[in-house]
Amino acid sequence: MVHPPLQSESALLARACGGDLDAYEQLVRLHQQIAFRTALVLARNAADAEEAAQDAFVKAWRALRRFDSSRPFRPWLLAIVANEARNRRRAAGRREALVLRAAAASPGGPADSSGAGAASPELALLVAERHGALVAALERLDERDRQVIACRYLLELTEAETAAALGCRAGTVKSRLSRALERLRAQAGSEVLHA
Repeated sequence: MVHPPLQSESALLARACGGDLDAYEQLVRLHQQIAFRTALVLARNAADAEEAAQDAFVKAWRALRRFDSSRPFRPWLLAIVANEARNRRRAAGRREALVLRAAAASPGGPADSSGAGAASPELALLVAERHGALVAALERLDERDRQVIACRYLLELTEAETAAALGCRAGTVKSRLSRALERLRAQAGSEVLHA
């Protein structure tokens, strides 16, 4: 089977804006990983993230005719993904609250299952402690701080893409990130972040 030559994103976008579904499918393939990762950071659940990304791609297709082609596509798309993911996160929070209320009404709890393996026990313990402390510190941050750190450092989004995903200005990303990192340092302790 002979595949057509790859086209630039701008050419695909122009075709997709004209209603070419094949071109849009190629755009989806180009951006599906970052869309899923962005949704995962915000939804904090793989199943919800997958659904949020899929719904976002459908909504983006429907809104494509209104897209301003003088602006970059990826931040616009990630803003839609982020909105869908935040909606799913809110819905999940409501579901969790119902489950907690139901669990409080009946005795018993979930079983604990954990296990880990490591090649070097000393190194594995040190890495696990540092990783655990950092993850715990991230979890203690509020949602806004956790999201800006995750977008910039875990997803490696640009400031503009982070701004689009979080629905704020690029300058706000800088200031929010600075404050979030200070709070993370305070939560995790300097030995974790500077080791």
